[in-house]
Amino acid sequence: MLILHSSAPPRRRVAGFTLVEIMIVTVIIGLLALLGMPALQKSRRSSQNNRFISDLRVFAQAFESYSLVNGGWPPNSGSGTVPAGMEAEIRHANWAKANTVGGLWNWDNNNFGVIAGISTTGVTVTDAQMAAIDRRVDDGDLTTGLFQKIGTRFTYILEN
Repeated sequence: MLILHSSAPPRRRVAGFTLVEIMIVTVIIGLLALLGMPALQKSRRSSQNNRFISDLRVFAQAFESYSLVNGGWPPNSGSGTVPAGMEAEIRHANWAKANTVGGLWNWDNNNFGVIAGISTTGVTVTDAQMAAIDRRVDDGDLTTGLFQKIGTRFTYILEN
């Protein structure tokens, strides 16, 4: 019987993870991320809605104060433009930049059948999300009440 001896040192097992173990961990992390996404999206929508409602209430209060002091509403203005006379009441940066629902703020005075209203135009969220906002500030129906969808804009009506 012939026995051959190698001059190479014996192979030792190298510590580490196998490809299968790494794949299993990756799949588990992916599943956990997938399960967490709906909660993250719900939290994001809730935060957007809360900020939008807060800004809407602040702006409504500013316009109502203006009306009481000046005996009427400020003149109509375009999207993202602070109405004349409202510069002291409304910080330009908050009015002129996109709001949390992706649209621009707009003051409507005798426009679209509304005597006075705060609108947002060009929103990037769904009507369902805007209806959720409506449920918090009004009646939950975008066709009636103080918060309505009029054409392509969503308007909080101060005077009708």
